[in-house]
Amino acid sequence: METLVLSQAYEPVARIPWQRAVMLIFQGKVEVVEEYEDRFVRSVTVEIRMPSVIRFVRGLRKGPKGVKFSRENVYLRDNCRCQYCGQKVSRAEATYDHVVPRAQGGRTCWENIVIACVPCNQKKGNRTPQVARMELRSTPVKPKKLSNTLRLTFMFEKGMPMTWAKFMNDVAYWHVELQE
Repeated sequence: METLVLSQAYEPVARIPWQRAVMLIFQGKVEVVEEYEDRFVRSVTVEIRMPSVIRFVRGLRKGPKGVKFSRENVYLRDNCRCQYCGQKVSRAEATYDHVVPRAQGGRTCWENIVIACVPCNQKKGNRTPQVARMELRSTPVKPKKLSNTLRLTFMFEKGMPMTWAKFMNDVAYWHVELQE
């Protein structure tokens, strides 16, 4: 059985085991918003209803400063486009290319990794762009922030507790694409 975790602003941020939810309740970090009607947690001295939805009492701590170096963030930095031909590339088809190949001393870092489509990556091979006679569309740099940062959106699915529905529908309302 899982518990839905909400931010201080009532936005879904995670799904956790009920045991972790009970621990957060006793630590005073969260408050119970909804409970399962038919499920209980019992100890020798205490009986409580199992939490279905909990909410952080204080705001969540912000993560470390700077943008984490990850494939997803390189993809976002490069605007979902091959840095050699400029073609838009889906996440599933995107490859990560070392501008200076590792075999030639290239490092795996912000300044040496770009998104490439499969044909361009194969054409470049284990060479530098200059040797392969290919030109980078932009110089890879470590971004200070990413404007297209992905938001974690929870959608209500069949089988989820009904007590979760109102919190997930609210999020979906604000994040779905509007139709004309």
